[in-house]
Amino acid sequence: MKFQVMYDNGPRLRVRSGQWAFTQKEGYGLASLLLDQSFVYEVYTSHRNGSITIYYEESIENKQKIFNILKGITFDDLFEAEPTQTQVSKEITDDFYLKLSKMIFKRVLGRLFLPIPIKNVLTIYRALRYVAEGLDSLTSFRVDVALLDGAAVAGALLQKQYRPASSMMFLLSISDELEDYTLQKAKSTLKDSLALNIDTVWVIGEDGEEKQCPAVDIDKGDKIKVHMGDVIPVDGKVIEGEGMVNEASMTGEPLAVHKRPGKTVHAGTVIEEGNLIVEVYSMNKETRLNKIIDLIENSEELKADTQSKAEKLADSIVPYSFIATALTYLITRNPSKALSVLMVDFSCAIKLTTPLSIISAMREASDNRMMIKGGKFLENYANADTIVFDKTGTLTNAAPKVVDIIPMSRRYTRDEILTMAACIEEHFAHSIATAIVKQAEEEGLKHEEDHSEVKYIVAHGIATEYDGKRAVIGSKHFLFDDEGVKLTKTQEKKIKKQAKEHSVVYLAIDGKLEGIICIDDPVREEAKYVIEELKSLGIENVIMLTGDSESGARAGAKALGITEYRSQVLPEDKSRIVEELKEEGKTVIMVGDGINDSPALAAADVSVSMKNSSDIAREVADISLLSDDLYDLVTLRKLSVGMLDKINTNYRNIVAVNGSLLVLGVLGVIPPSTSSMIHNLSTMLFGAMSTKSVLKDEDYTEGIEVEAIEVADAS
Repeated sequence: MKFQVMYDNGPRLRVRSGQWAFTQKEGYGLASLLLDQSFVYEVYTSHRNGSITIYYEESIENKQKIFNILKGITFDDLFEAEPTQTQVSKEITDDFYLKLSKMIFKRVLGRLFLPIPIKNVLTIYRALRYVAEGLDSLTSFRVDVALLDGAAVAGALLQKQYRPASSMMFLLSISDELEDYTLQKAKSTLKDSLALNIDTVWVIGEDGEEKQCPAVDIDKGDKIKVHMGDVIPVDGKVIEGEGMVNEASMTGEPLAVHKRPGKTVHAGTVIEEGNLIVEVYSMNKETRLNKIIDLIENSEELKADTQSKAEKLADSIVPYSFIATALTYLITRNPSKALSVLMVDFSCAIKLTTPLSIISAMREASDNRMMIKGGKFLENYANADTIVFDKTGTLTNAAPKVVDIIPMSRRYTRDEILTMAACIEEHFAHSIATAIVKQAEEEGLKHEEDHSEVKYIVAHGIATEYDGKRAVIGSKHFLFDDEGVKLTKTQEKKIKKQAKEHSVVYLAIDGKLEGIICIDDPVREEAKYVIEELKSLGIENVIMLTGDSESGARAGAKALGITEYRSQVLPEDKSRIVEELKEEGKTVIMVGDGINDSPALAAADVSVSMKNSSDIAREVADISLLSDDLYDLVTLRKLSVGMLDKINTNYRNIVAVNGSLLVLGVLGVIPPSTSSMIHNLSTMLFGAMSTKSVLKDEDYTEGIEVEAIEVADAS
């Protein structure tokens, strides 16, 4: 591909290949090709002039690699692709600014060069739409903003106030474009947050062999295997295997549903336990998930309560505007003064600025790598008085380390305990399992596959046959309550003495406790500071939930400055605790990252998943943090509270400005043209102010130093 460098400064590079170098969809393909490089952050293409804008990790080597890639692309290498979320967002914004520029240019051109009679005719022509919408509201017995706008425009024309009517319609049209723009941005962000991002699937061939294939290549009738913890990528029927599937993304129900052959599964749901072979019914845009996404575009459910109240308030004010207009005319018998009142519309500004404030906050959150699925969740986060943390992976780094291995009998040595545990645990990508396997590798302990198929019980442990005997490894509750393993007084004393303040993994063979593995996981460096900040921002109750022992939980809570915690908590306990808090009248934020957190995430008023969360946690959560910094919870609180403060400030300013205009209009101090102009300009000003950033430089974490806290962690 031939190109010319148009801009080269810092991490931004823009080249141009000329008009018709590639189509719009081929531009998306070019972008995806460049984004495959780890040092490329964002790519924007324009098919109109063949430009490619690239944001990358600045270095001479990386720049040269980009040039080499572009030079190596031939016409045959071009392929069509779908745009990324950032590309869609930029196109929506560019399209809005283009429309706005055209409107302003046409307005200025008309005012400068068109004769007054022609301008008046065009004003009457444009007014027909507003009058028609007003008549539609009137004949439908709706007293709303459309009726008020139509009446104001018609009143101005009857008084031959063409210029005020034209100005009003111009500013109303800009308001319409702003509202349309904000809605498109909100829908785009929401659809992206719900969309499945699955590149490959495991397809079962005719010979029964599993083969990894691109997700785009599967067809109806294919058989795919979905493993435990994975998102199901298609709609289909289970033809083999059994499992527990969490359908919270579909139904909102937190409890997993048992699926067996003959049952239907849907794209976007997640397998909590087991493996399923699914015959494909539909995929991509045909799935039920995508149909739900389409329905969401027209749904009111994800609007913030503040936005819904603002829209209702805006319509409720309209009758009073008509009453004030009628009273002014009856008292003064002056049509000009009555028109001045009619052209001052409180509702227009309220209805515009509130959604603008909300979408601006959602966009700002997105810019700070926080994905929010609806305005109401941001509002709930601002109003919350209670935050519940899962400990592992949320308050900790989810990078546990083995600190001790203690045999519980003379039948097995320390090394044999670690070897057996590693042999069983290596089949699962759990952080504690990884720690055990890593410790065995570091000590050079090799093992044979001396066990049968392993069965994972979520948040409890693993059961299998090892060397002909039943072997179980996992939590205290799993071994001693569920499996009935006996614990002697001597063993209990030994555990209390040697495993104090550690997370403990228990290993039993043939019904007897044979060893324990002590695990520690350091708390995140910023965790204590974040909790203190959240308290200062109005979070009254901070609660930690953990499956750890009482002593380990107590030590962790003390180090973090948390006064309330629950130890040895099971997944079903987490959701029950959240429900109990809500019944007490508390507004609850739940922060978690694991499969076992999903019921509690679904139960909370607003839920937050961390960066490295499981697929199911991200699907269920209302807000997803896309960075690994816990301080984002503080930033989000400041952003959400700032959003509500901005909305309330807008209300006060709107009442002050428009109230003043009403008084001045009734007193005859200002004519309808001035009243209309100031009203509409103030509406646009409030709209512009609503898009301003809420966060300040000091709201970010850069430069903050906190002390590391070493503390025992929960499993």
